[in-house]
Amino acid sequence: MLRSICLRCSRLLMADMNGLSNSKGYSSGTKKDKPPAFKIYTKTGDQGTSGTIAGDRRPKDDVIFEALGTTDELTSSIGLAREFCTEANLDLEEQLVQIQCVIQDAGSNIATSKSIASPNQLRATEFDNTIVEDLEAWIDTYTVDLPPLKNFILPGGGKSSSSLHLARAICRRAERRISPLLRDDEINPEVGRFLNRLSDYLFTIARYAAYKEGRDETIYRKVRRRKTE
Repeated sequence: MLRSICLRCSRLLMADMNGLSNSKGYSSGTKKDKPPAFKIYTKTGDQGTSGTIAGDRRPKDDVIFEALGTTDELTSSIGLAREFCTEANLDLEEQLVQIQCVIQDAGSNIATSKSIASPNQLRATEFDNTIVEDLEAWIDTYTVDLPPLKNFILPGGGKSSSSLHLARAICRRAERRISPLLRDDEINPEVGRFLNRLSDYLFTIARYAAYKEGRDETIYRKVRRRKTE
């Protein structure tokens, strides 16, 4: 499943690049008429706007770009956590890479407003919600190995666990950022369901990482003010 999702990410990227080339008058096909090399900079955002997959241009602080920026932070934080987990020999690599690919798919859906996108654009960026079932199954599997949660715990428990808690917090922010788009029915509601379940998964594997590395969880305790004499 990991391979198929990552291939889908690649196909969407290639489709976007082909669309960009064709829009500028280049063909995307033959050896005789090859498109120019892709450049990372376009200069089109120098005036404070960016384009969406649907084709419109919006201010860089638009709700869509706030949501996209937060999902970018999310996948970056998961990438960092993945490195810590690999160093600790935690078998989470495949799941976390799969999740990063799905976050990319979620971003494509976020960048394609229903109200202005074409049918072809909507089909190309349709969000596959089967990952939600995977997340729920993984949560259930890891929870079996964990001690019951009887108290609030503080983020910590080693580098792997701490970085996963950070990713969880960013995931919660991503949920908040897409809320206006969900209310306006501009994106697939399954994106919201995915992010909600992902935050639960990240919390669970943060606890799992601490457990596997033999680190104690730090329990929240109310700080009492000292009485003054």
